[in-house]
Amino acid sequence: MKIERPRGTRDFLPEEMERRRAVEKVMREIAESFGYREISTPTFEHLELFTLKSGQDIVEEIYAFTDKSGRNLALRPELTAPVMRMFVNECSVMPRPMRFYYFSNCFRYERPQKGRYREFWQFGVELIGSDKPESDAEVILLAYQIMKSLNVRFSLHIGHVGLLRDVLSDVTDKDRAMRLIDKKDWKGLEMMLEEEGFSEIFHTVREISEAESLNEVRSIYPDFDYSHLESVFGILESLDLDFTPDFGIARGLDYYTGVVFEMYAEGLGAQKQVCGGGSYRLAKLFGGDDVPSTGFAIGFDRVVEVCSIEIERKPVAVVVGFGDSLRAFRVAEMLRNLGITALVDVMDRSVRKQLSFADSINADFAVFAGEELDRGKVRIKNLRTQKQEDVDLESIGSYFSEEIT
Repeated sequence: MKIERPRGTRDFLPEEMERRRAVEKVMREIAESFGYREISTPTFEHLELFTLKSGQDIVEEIYAFTDKSGRNLALRPELTAPVMRMFVNECSVMPRPMRFYYFSNCFRYERPQKGRYREFWQFGVELIGSDKPESDAEVILLAYQIMKSLNVRFSLHIGHVGLLRDVLSDVTDKDRAMRLIDKKDWKGLEMMLEEEGFSEIFHTVREISEAESLNEVRSIYPDFDYSHLESVFGILESLDLDFTPDFGIARGLDYYTGVVFEMYAEGLGAQKQVCGGGSYRLAKLFGGDDVPSTGFAIGFDRVVEVCSIEIERKPVAVVVGFGDSLRAFRVAEMLRNLGITALVDVMDRSVRKQLSFADSINADFAVFAGEELDRGKVRIKNLRTQKQEDVDLESIGSYFSEEIT
């Protein structure tokens, strides 16, 4: 019986994995260059962790289950909540600010479609312990540098949720209003505000959401302290970051407190958002102190789809044996010590079939482990140029250095 993979999941063959690892490597190196260090949390957590953060409705969207002891658990649908749970439990005495990054798979029970899967990967960072403009600017800059280094064609939008929450301060269900703003459901928002008796602020909210500059939004709503946002914009402008002020970016949960940002990539259709982040206060919700944090999460799978990256490939050599596997293994070890990927025939094939195999995998060299080895030599064929020569064992390193360059 043939068993298919579960719906909404994928298999990754070697070429795709090489591409994914290359993208991951760039992300890791850039995060580490900013002083961020890797952390990892469990694949499953107590369900309460996610309902506390996102409300009971999240249960319908995730893989929630009861274990054999009756505990309510869930496969992680995102990584910010697990990281903050870890911070509260494990990191209270660490010096601040803490700079963490993570790269892990997440799970959501939703209808699979282009760019959305039930198992997906996130790369993200959290800067914990600072609410200064510099912390927001650093996190935004880090995300920006990752996208630029991966040659993603993207736009960066930056706003401030505190502004809209200030306008909506008297509204009973601000979270619902923010979700409607986020979806640009203006009719739904207008009806909601009218029901609550606040129809007079609808036009202000919409004008703010559609404003194109800080000066414009200040003229629409002067009763707000824009100094933090001005500082963030000033830092980013001095670093020549290309961004769009976007005061319509909303978050439907009240632990988001200040600057928020999103990145949209070309080439992804409707699912164009590849990164979302901002400042928040979540630790207190999980039993810790009221600690400010700023972070982002990158939709790794979407970035892999649209980025342009050169994959570093080691030279590949097929060691051609002549019925003496020991010779072949000895030669392969010499090559691996030189940084060459070496494959040994393990199917007892003829020399002709071994060479045919080398051609089928696009190998760079065929190295013959024949009797020459007893005389301190090895025969090497460059499969690109078809040039073949006997090389002294002590000169193998020099040979490959010349041939590869």
